[in-house]
Amino acid sequence: MRRTHVKIDKDAILELLRSRGDHEQAQQAAKELPDQVDHEQHADLLSKFGINPSELASKLPGGLGDKLTGLLGKA
Repeated sequence: MRRTHVKIDKDAILELLRSRGDHEQAQQAAKELPDQVDHEQHADLLSKFGINPSELASKLPGGLGDKLTGLLGKA
């Protein structure tokens, strides 16, 4: 079975960090994360900012989590 790589916009991740009050981590993530983040490929970077890649989709604003949960849940 072929794996689907989900690309998540960096701005959505930055907004997630800001929404939980992690403004310093958001600033650092803005410098280190690529514009499009692959939750598997960049798992180490996401973890560095306190984000569990497997739970990322459910926490994204704008309903994106609902759309991606099935894909990320198969990781």
